[in-house]
Amino acid sequence: MNLHGTLVRGGTSKCWIFDTAQIDRLDLGRDEALLAAFGAEDPCQLDGVGGATSTTSKAAIVGPSARPDCDIDYTFAQVGIGVRRIEWGSNCGNCATAVGLYAVQSRLVVPTDPTTVVRIHNTNTGTVAETAIATPGGVIPFTGSARVPGVAQPGVPVELFFLNPAGGTTGHLLPTGRPIDRLRHASLVVRATLVDAGAPCALLAAEDLGLTGAESPHELAATVGELIAMRRTAALAMGLVRQHDPINHAIPKVGIVGAPTAYRTTDGRVVDAGDYDLSVRMLSMHAPHPAIGLTSAVAVASAAALPQTLPTLLGRRGSGPNLLRIGTAAGVVTAKIDAGLDGVPPRVALSRAARCIATAELHLPTSERLLRPVTGALGDHARTA
Repeated sequence: MNLHGTLVRGGTSKCWIFDTAQIDRLDLGRDEALLAAFGAEDPCQLDGVGGATSTTSKAAIVGPSARPDCDIDYTFAQVGIGVRRIEWGSNCGNCATAVGLYAVQSRLVVPTDPTTVVRIHNTNTGTVAETAIATPGGVIPFTGSARVPGVAQPGVPVELFFLNPAGGTTGHLLPTGRPIDRLRHASLVVRATLVDAGAPCALLAAEDLGLTGAESPHELAATVGELIAMRRTAALAMGLVRQHDPINHAIPKVGIVGAPTAYRTTDGRVVDAGDYDLSVRMLSMHAPHPAIGLTSAVAVASAAALPQTLPTLLGRRGSGPNLLRIGTAAGVVTAKIDAGLDGVPPRVALSRAARCIATAELHLPTSERLLRPVTGALGDHARTA
């Protein structure tokens, strides 16, 4: 049984992209097809195309949009690593970047001169994003010189715009109505800004956890247990789950924020405190994110547009009222924030890079293990947290 796929690096993620019509023709169904393709139940994903990390075990199912105001319908899948489970509950901005380039290169969207705009409807969340790709003379780009922190090689420059990102899941930019909440787990009390923009996100005060917000991924790994526990507490406070619902490790996104301070990136570069506005370190499922997910960046930027939130109180806006420079472990990511009524931004933009890596016919295994039931949690942390 074969499945045609295209591997595209978008930003700091790798995403296998599959055609909606083709994957839905398979008798297996979407879950089983992706589990088989990625080799999901093996923690190393040796018998599949997964990369065994949260940023490389991603899929996008893409086809023409059913919406008249969009070009592409895009469904995001976070494929389990060492467990037979697909998370369908969130969006991925880096994969949206990949989808935008894929749509042009595969001619799902006809290129125009001088720029091709692709309107993308994310079916997981109902949100709409746009990508803008330079196509002078209608020529489709396959190489480029754009770089993003956390990736050594350049790619095609892609501008990504999140349109009306606030409240996509809960209906409110601040689901609790408060700029700061206090989350409690056991004896630990942590200040948090709970925000829903791009994706639901819990931004915790780094100093309440004895951190600065500028930790390396290795240093942040020591607090993963506490952050996972706080994610569950935040999910309850935001109304994303009820007390006895299964644990979900996709939403809310969770991380720490702190004031700017000098730090060294994962590739050894020194970033001075004056080079950025806010320190941010996020988790990706069960581990520190090597940079920052774009939906998390949108949440941080949207929170920074409101008074009295943690990003506003701890950060600075020395780069201008419509820019937020986010200090991540890989380097500085800049978000452009359009001003909106009551501080709610109608658009958040980020500059990214993407590159098509491969197209392939995936040979899916056909064995009795594909008939075993899908589990209810993503990995060992999901069973024990």
